[in-house]
Amino acid sequence: MPMQGFGVFQIPPTETEEVVRNAIRTGYRLLDTAFSYNNEDAVGRAVKGAITAGEVKREDLFITTKAYIQQMGYEKTIAAFYESLNKLGLDYLDLYLIHMPFGDYYGSWRALEKLYKEGKIRAIGVCNFDSARLMDLCYNCEIKPMLNQIERHPHFQRYEELDVMNELGVQPEGWAPFAEGLRGMFTEPVLEEIAKKYEKTVAQVILRWNIQCGVVIIPKSVHKNRMEENINIWDFELDADDIKKINGLDTGEPSMLDVNKTSEVKRVFDYLKNPVLTSL
Repeated sequence: MPMQGFGVFQIPPTETEEVVRNAIRTGYRLLDTAFSYNNEDAVGRAVKGAITAGEVKREDLFITTKAYIQQMGYEKTIAAFYESLNKLGLDYLDLYLIHMPFGDYYGSWRALEKLYKEGKIRAIGVCNFDSARLMDLCYNCEIKPMLNQIERHPHFQRYEELDVMNELGVQPEGWAPFAEGLRGMFTEPVLEEIAKKYEKTVAQVILRWNIQCGVVIIPKSVHKNRMEENINIWDFELDADDIKKINGLDTGEPSMLDVNKTSEVKRVFDYLKNPVLTSL
């Protein structure tokens, strides 16, 4: 699995095909979508177009999608998987995730285990599971989640949770590494100072910090110049002092999703009908 990928959350279906095609041309090989994003079809068309044009081979791509709350339960998740696979136009998935820790996700996990054993999925995992839920699932399943995708950025660093994942052998992956720019992320003086030091941008510093923490990243942008900027993070390394300064920005509070807050639980259950970004 590549350490850096490309996310398509909130990219309109009408724009997704062109955006993903540009991402592939820029060099991204990990593509992350979900049933709830409503753009799996467009991702599939982009992938097919890139393969047909000889821009990339299928085996060089790592494609992820996710089953949402309304698709939880053994039979529902089996059906959801094949629906997503058909939309994407693929023979197999590289990674399939349970999107939220709600509903009958234990039944869904048994479905993922079955599909994994059948070779339909190369890796299986979860999203937005806090340490207690993740540990409980790991202790009560046959095949442990291989990855947990969580909100992770300088304002919400979650080191204790990363330690638990490391103990359980679960790879962390960070969504919204820039927190959608909320709470002044791009104008943090500490990040601006570090960016100036390396002649990089704040976004590049944030992505590099995640990588050095062992967290897979899936930034999103519809602009090709930003795609190029985001992928250009492999020619520098933050020193220990930089990491310490960034660690000082942690508020311990999420900016976008809190699975233990009732307003957020209501929001995500209703998301397919009313796609509100956050109630925080």
